[in-house]
Amino acid sequence: MIFRHPWRVVSVVFILALAAIELHAQTPAQSPSSSSSKHSTKPASHADSELDPGSVANGVYHNKSLALACNIPEGWVLRTDELNAREEEPAPPANENQPEKDKAAAPASSAGAKVLLAAFSRPPQAKGEEINASILIAAESAAAYPGLKEAAQYFGPLIEVAKSQGFTLEEDPYDIAVGTKTLVRADFHKDVGSRVMHQSTLAMLVHGYAISITVIAGTEDDVEDLIDGLSFTAPPK
Repeated sequence: MIFRHPWRVVSVVFILALAAIELHAQTPAQSPSSSSSKHSTKPASHADSELDPGSVANGVYHNKSLALACNIPEGWVLRTDELNAREEEPAPPANENQPEKDKAAAPASSAGAKVLLAAFSRPPQAKGEEINASILIAAESAAAYPGLKEAAQYFGPLIEVAKSQGFTLEEDPYDIAVGTKTLVRADFHKDVGSRVMHQSTLAMLVHGYAISITVIAGTEDDVEDLIDGLSFTAPPK
């Protein structure tokens, strides 16, 4: 079933994923030593007040709400706060002279969407021949997707965004077991000059949120290594 989303696409996942190659290079540099090991605390909105933003300690991201742990390779830099700041930039004011029909079709804001983890293999302004590998974990309010009942439906708009950004879907989304959880996974690739960007997104619905885990790397093996660094445990009773 293709889940169409006429007024908003999944910019949080794919546009932030592309930051590994494009947007990431446009932000001020931050060295690994200056990267925060724990996300800064910000006033929580109603949408994210019940979801633990998680924290990083000793190279591992932990999120109690999701019962999730994610290994971050040594030397990688964290950009979580910076990407959240991008997502929280105010939308341009509405044009009062715009026809009502066009106003209704305009994209809605992404309120309720939050980046939980953004980690990159090298700092923003460090040039390299290899794909800048990344791990991005994002949460979006499931209420933003009317009719969303299962994680597989989330890939309808996701695939649309992927194709618009030049990615090729390798096969239909499929179930994958990670520890105690079963998620839905989709794999993509995109030619970037003489290189190939491999991207996999895993998604699940939990606590009223659509949770996406997106990894990018230069080879399929590297993607699998990053996914192998994910683990879920049974939540405490």
